[in-house]
Amino acid sequence: MIETPTLSTERLLLRPFRNADLEEYAKIFSDPEVVRFLGDGKTLSRADAWRQMAVILGHWELRGYGMWAVEEKQSGALMGRIGFWQPEGWPDFELGWTLGREQWGKGYATEGARAALRFAFEELDREHVVSLIHPENRASIRVAERLGERLEGQTEILGHPVLIYGIHRGA
Repeated sequence: MIETPTLSTERLLLRPFRNADLEEYAKIFSDPEVVRFLGDGKTLSRADAWRQMAVILGHWELRGYGMWAVEEKQSGALMGRIGFWQPEGWPDFELGWTLGREQWGKGYATEGARAALRFAFEELDREHVVSLIHPENRASIRVAERLGERLEGQTEILGHPVLIYGIHRGA
């Protein structure tokens, strides 16, 4: 089994998911506003949240990278997920972020995604990273721009239009 690395920022710990995260993860992804721009926009049941956590852990095992659980250092609370996604058939190596609504607007997504982006370039030796963002998701577009990502085009994912924001190593 691959050992998932842990990343640390000033306020956040990006760490592997664990079973104890289920309650809070299910709560985050049962919020219609949180999932509004994700996939089909449907909330997750507790069982679906568990399956999604299992898929995230499996992605690490199969690809050697994936999404981290985002924990606030001060409180130890699970805040959401940040990391990489590239299941079979995905258009490119994607950096994504989803945090619970009470964490929005505090700079956590940018802080965690910046650490993940550094990991992609320095540890995974990636040349290019993208973020696939729903065209109406202004908050995520702002995060991508703060990371230095620029609009590169658009595509369709699972029948939904997305903007492709990307950044090259050294940009």
